[in-house]
Amino acid sequence: MTVTTMVVATAWILLSLGGLLLIISAIGLVRMPDLYTRMHAAGIIDTLGLLLALGGLALQAEFGAITLRLALIAFFVLITAPVAIHSLCLVARHHQAEEKKQGHI
Repeated sequence: MTVTTMVVATAWILLSLGGLLLIISAIGLVRMPDLYTRMHAAGIIDTLGLLLALGGLALQAEFGAITLRLALIAFFVLITAPVAIHSLCLVARHHQAEEKKQGHI
């Protein structure tokens, strides 16, 4: 088995695992009972699935400008996705508290 074959096999494994995690996350978004568990499924599993898929794509692209772009995309996703999910949860909690004050719940 050559090194090129091993790199391609590793890339396909990462791509497959990333795709599987994204499918599991999509099912979790539909099946989870409330907003907070849906956010948990979207925030953690989507980020990991996307990072695995980007890692597989980077291995497929070898080393060059495309790999650098994929690394930057992975960095920005890793930084922004948890912050966005946390902000959405804070807004949902604040909105729910406001509804309780007004007697809607």
